[in-house]
Amino acid sequence: MAGLFYPADARELRATVQQCLEEGRSRASGVEAPKALIAPHAGFVYSGPIAGTAYATLAAAGDAIRRVVLLGPSHRLPLRGLALSGADAFRTPLGDVALDAEAAERARGLAQVDVLDAAHEQEHSLEVQLPFLQEVLGASFGLVPFSVGSATPDEVAEVIDALWDGAETLILVSSDLSHYYDYETARRLDAATTAAIEALRPEGLDEESACGRVPVRGLLVSARRHGLAARTLDLRNSGDTAGPRDQVVGYGAYAFA
Repeated sequence: MAGLFYPADARELRATVQQCLEEGRSRASGVEAPKALIAPHAGFVYSGPIAGTAYATLAAAGDAIRRVVLLGPSHRLPLRGLALSGADAFRTPLGDVALDAEAAERARGLAQVDVLDAAHEQEHSLEVQLPFLQEVLGASFGLVPFSVGSATPDEVAEVIDALWDGAETLILVSSDLSHYYDYETARRLDAATTAAIEALRPEGLDEESACGRVPVRGLLVSARRHGLAARTLDLRNSGDTAGPRDQVVGYGAYAFA
């Protein structure tokens, strides 16, 4: 996705991510270090500032995080359950991100989890999160990436709970919100989605809510089980950042602590 969703040049990419983080710091000020985040996954010119708000919350906890469990929707390949990658690492212009083989092996013990490399090829929902993670966490973390297809909230939550662990593990869900409605309709739909997320109500999300509604629903179930509260950090759409307002995509940043 380098050169499409974000710059292919390492210096330009790092500068872009740093700018997004800088823009997000004021919105993330005073937010407790999160156990889980929801961040958008469009091209950085569109959703980067909102993603930057989510990742700015990790500034205080970055040194403690050693594992990131990343879940995003499978856009290109229909699949049942959750798909891991068989690769040793994922690569961006900023370098390699090592995959956590031990944690992946734990997850593979669940019936809804399998290894399917085809589900990770050209899947932007996961890849666009990596430059932010690399900039904020450096090279000191291992990644457990799941491309999520058809699954129940409990099936997703079971995977998240299996890898929950302590402060060293961050749960990260990649999702945009409403797609291609006019500006005001999108604002209304995204406000309803945000209300459901803040209330930890997976049943409040439907096909109009978010492309990543399946992993988001699972996160809401897990968050409720673990006694977390959801906080909205940023809620905008492409009409606010870099696009026209006749057809927009919604973006939200949410922290769970």
